[in-house]
Amino acid sequence: MHFPRFRIIKDKTHIDFMGVHKVTLAISFLMMVTTIVLLFVKGLNLGIDFTGGILIEIKKPATMHIEDIRHSLQSLGEGTPTIQEFGDESVMIKIPGKEADNATQKAIYAEVQTLLGSEVEFRRTEYVGPQVGDELIMTGVKAFLWAMAGILCYIWFRFEWQFGLTAVLALVHDGCATLLFFILTGFEFDLSTIAAVLLISGYSLNETVVVFDRIREMLRKYRKMELAELLNLALNDTLSRTVTTSLTTFMCMASLATFGTEAIKGFCYAMLVGIFFGPISSNFVSSPLLMYLNIRRDPVVTTEQGGKSKVIEHGA
Repeated sequence: MHFPRFRIIKDKTHIDFMGVHKVTLAISFLMMVTTIVLLFVKGLNLGIDFTGGILIEIKKPATMHIEDIRHSLQSLGEGTPTIQEFGDESVMIKIPGKEADNATQKAIYAEVQTLLGSEVEFRRTEYVGPQVGDELIMTGVKAFLWAMAGILCYIWFRFEWQFGLTAVLALVHDGCATLLFFILTGFEFDLSTIAAVLLISGYSLNETVVVFDRIREMLRKYRKMELAELLNLALNDTLSRTVTTSLTTFMCMASLATFGTEAIKGFCYAMLVGIFFGPISSNFVSSPLLMYLNIRRDPVVTTEQGGKSKVIEHGA
């Protein structure tokens, strides 16, 4: 008994990706410029990991709701805290940007205790200094730059320098898209988000390598075919795999973002943005850029009897 095969994308598509590549590259460039401008004008809503501050973990009684805690801490003299609920009845209170000595930390802790009442159990209190926050920012930037350098070297070794350069540009595109999302929404940007950005780089690179491998294969097979037509053929050939993989991963992360706790939502949102823009950067950024980088077309060489070699050229 044969069951019908469910297909999100049919096997043989004929989408003209290269026909709109100038428009998509212009949109991508505009998005990246907008991200850089807004990064300096508006900035990110940096979490306590980067700004420094006081972190207090509490366990609330079953009768107390998260809205009650927010209402109680509105009058906190040190500013508006960030409150996240995670686990069973556990709540994380973050008071960012407060440079405090031991006496001030104890005073803030006592004020929070007074505002929340004796029914709340205080589990731990931590303090992150602004200097540590600055160091974490630099560490995050260095981690991203080293990751990009490693990816460039790998793709250069695996393919050619043109492929490595366009792959890194595509990853920068995905990173800018993620930053723009956090700038516009105002969601907290912390160390878990940095981890998500690096994970996105690996995920997007996987998609890009699959496409590049098919492009390289067709460059050897169709030496007389126009490059734009060849790129369209390679992208359409991998489209079904790309969409299916991205959609299933997106659904998993969407479930975590919907039903997960507040503590992982920033990570999930960053992953969702990266998963959405990963295929876009592979199809509309990295691949079209190859048209402008003078890709070398190596002939396929086979050795015949007698030790002579023969160049085989495939027509379009």
